[in-house]
Amino acid sequence: MADGALVAIVMGSASDEDEMSGCGQLLERLGIPYEQHVMSAHRTPDAVREFCLGAADAGFEVLIAAAGGAAALPGVAAAYSPLPVIGVPIASSPLNGVDALYAIAQMPPGVPVAAMSIGSWGARNAAVYAARILALSHPEIATTLAAYREEQARR
Repeated sequence: MADGALVAIVMGSASDEDEMSGCGQLLERLGIPYEQHVMSAHRTPDAVREFCLGAADAGFEVLIAAAGGAAALPGVAAAYSPLPVIGVPIASSPLNGVDALYAIAQMPPGVPVAAMSIGSWGARNAAVYAARILALSHPEIATTLAAYREEQARR
């Protein structure tokens, strides 16, 4: 399944791929192997459960979950997996993602999800946040992340 991927990006819908494209691009730039999956907490709950229960054994170390509307996917991922989950709210509803942001940020105690900002900025920040988590145990990612941060400081 993971084939060396450290990060799994899961999205509630294929239509979320445009807003999430910067996440994968930045993970690639930072040299972090990842996989991308589309599965819905509402439409394919059994697939989400199975994937999240097996994610750690498959070799993933961080899950990035993106969803709009009720944004149940990040919370469900956190409920089923011991891995850190980073939630990205997608602006796919009439509320432009504010509903998704609230859903991700309002997790009950004991089931945390790191909530990023809405949309493409949140997608890119999710990649950086995942890199920070991975840098704690992967020196090569720490080095690449430090170089990226230095580059950002020069802009």
